[in-house]
Amino acid sequence: MAKEWLCLMVGNSRLHWGYFQGEFLQDNWDTNHFQGVVKPLTLPDECLLFPLANTLPLFFASVVPSQTKRWQNYKKINLINLENIPLDNLYSTMGIDRALAALGSGEMYSFPCLVIDAGTALTLTGINGDRTFMGGSILPGLRLQFNSLSTKTAALPNIELPKKLGDLWASNTEDSIISGILYTALSGIKTFIDDWLYKYPQSRVVLTGGDAERLYNYFEQDNYEKLEALIVDRNVIFWGMRSLHLSGL
Repeated sequence: MAKEWLCLMVGNSRLHWGYFQGEFLQDNWDTNHFQGVVKPLTLPDECLLFPLANTLPLFFASVVPSQTKRWQNYKKINLINLENIPLDNLYSTMGIDRALAALGSGEMYSFPCLVIDAGTALTLTGINGDRTFMGGSILPGLRLQFNSLSTKTAALPNIELPKKLGDLWASNTEDSIISGILYTALSGIKTFIDDWLYKYPQSRVVLTGGDAERLYNYFEQDNYEKLEALIVDRNVIFWGMRSLHLSGL
């Protein structure tokens, strides 16, 4: 196993980086999608946000084909595909980010597990105790839901993702948008969590993605009775990559 190595998960909106020394994650950061030409022997310095060798081995996964083409020029890349993920019953078009997050969550917190990734898209992925994919769902992420109202309507304002839930029964336009999106989203997510925990009472529910902490805070403000089952960990994709690295991929 390399003493120092990098993870790169190309998401829909950003590049997610992890820097490992052996099996230990030392740092992580996000950058914008890279639009230049990746050289065969060196990584772009502008993507490495602190002094770091630009020739390290790179474990790489991507949900953006155009970005994949740019990065696969790098000679020390180890491209992760769905068939590399040691979970059963994954379907052929599943996003590699969902699969890695499920693997990392199970490796870190044990199987079965339910993974809720609150990113550009909001995905739910259930894996049972035999490491078998049992199903899930995909819906627009919370920020995307807010943005869609302002971009697809003439009069509704663009609202940033709020820190607080606000009142269920709102009395102005902005608060009505907040109430409509957040309470509806929470109610739907709770339906999945409650059903999953009924089937797998010992399972943990792992929240990950850029809005994981915000989503957890909404559940907390709403006095969700199953809050103790929820874990926030934005690094589960890196734990999935680490598992593959340790296994010799």
